[in-house]
Amino acid sequence: MSKSVLLLGSNLQHRESIIAKAIAIIGQLNECKILNKSNLYESEAWGFESVNHFLNQAIEIETSLHPTTLLKALLNIENQLGRVRKHAGYESRIIDIDILFYDHLVINLTELNIPHPRLHLRRFTLICLVEIIPNFIHPTLQKSIQQLHDECIDYSKVWTYEPH
Repeated sequence: MSKSVLLLGSNLQHRESIIAKAIAIIGQLNECKILNKSNLYESEAWGFESVNHFLNQAIEIETSLHPTTLLKALLNIENQLGRVRKHAGYESRIIDIDILFYDHLVINLTELNIPHPRLHLRRFTLICLVEIIPNFIHPTLQKSIQQLHDECIDYSKVWTYEPH
């Protein structure tokens, strides 16, 4: 079994329940077991303008799925929950599930890059990761998640989600 870390995000509709549904579906996959999850964090959109704030949550899973098979399963879950990809750029979305890490593998395929190539640039990602894997060493940057968080130059606001 391998360990993988995923980041889930949503800024449309009922964000909290969409993320919870996605995590429940991931946990029901035969080859996946949820080991740990961060709190939910809220932030402004990153890379594009939107009036809707994002909710994000990181989860650590144990899986026997090959990384590309895991990606296909996650894309299927996104589709199942109503995600429609209109173009390749950043946009508001009902659900986004990214594979951030898969063990300590480095994978560079057209459809999949692990570790996620921009995770160290995004405060909203690092805050979630510090909570569940602070000492994990990034396989290409050779720094811990805590170090990457401390050195991150993204100063966008990220706060713990408080349900209304």
